[in-house]
Amino acid sequence: MNILHFVTIFFYMLSTAGYIAYLFFQKSYWQKTGFTLLLMGFLGHSLLMLLSSLQTGLFPGQNLQQTLMLAGWAFACVFLLLQYRFNLKILGVYAAPFVAVIMISAAGVPAAEISSHPFFKSFWIFFHVITTFLGNAAFALACGVGFLYLLQEHAIKTKNTGFLFRRLPSLDLLEQTGHACIVSGFTALTIGLVAGILYAKVVWGHFWSWDPKELWSGIVWLFYAALLHERLTVGWGGRKAAVMSIIGFLVIMFTFLGVNLILEGHHGVFTRW
Repeated sequence: MNILHFVTIFFYMLSTAGYIAYLFFQKSYWQKTGFTLLLMGFLGHSLLMLLSSLQTGLFPGQNLQQTLMLAGWAFACVFLLLQYRFNLKILGVYAAPFVAVIMISAAGVPAAEISSHPFFKSFWIFFHVITTFLGNAAFALACGVGFLYLLQEHAIKTKNTGFLFRRLPSLDLLEQTGHACIVSGFTALTIGLVAGILYAKVVWGHFWSWDPKELWSGIVWLFYAALLHERLTVGWGGRKAAVMSIIGFLVIMFTFLGVNLILEGHHGVFTRW
């Protein structure tokens, strides 16, 4: 782990502490401190990714360590955008430790050999990976919002106006934010999959090869397409949407890690993990 990676983790951990302090003491300066520290961590994270790309001549994401770093970067990026749009201050209690754990995990993974295969030198594969990761990051945040929704709903139903009730926003704001995450994630994932399918035609001569990663990515897309369809047609929202957001993220986690670690296919060969 180089010094910049350590500094990035340090900022994310300080941000986590700031948001936890905000959760307990409800002082706005703790939330602002946590947000500022997360932003500084993101800037360091971005610089770390840029230097890695300049050093190797390839975009980050060539092995498990780099892939985790890219996932953390995408998550932090989407959170910052979401915070700017909805100002859901309490969400940082979920986001800051989430990205800190990802970066700590990346630091603990050996830096495996990076392939110099021409496959990685195309703009389209870079575009495919970035948009897909941003989409998955939005779904990860939807999962966090879903947890907050269930906690607040339980507090309201049990008339427990204590610790959590006073600190969580309204159910309407949580549902609106969660829906925005899912729509944004679905849009980014769709664009990423289309780019990947088109590039697959160039590299392998066919649009679809039933590669395990392709198959499970398609399952993720169908899952969220069904969720959005049911919201539009039968009004799925509230608790159902929150639960489905959590389940969907579990499917993504299997697609992200389980498929690469358990199954074999084109993606596992090219990323060497």
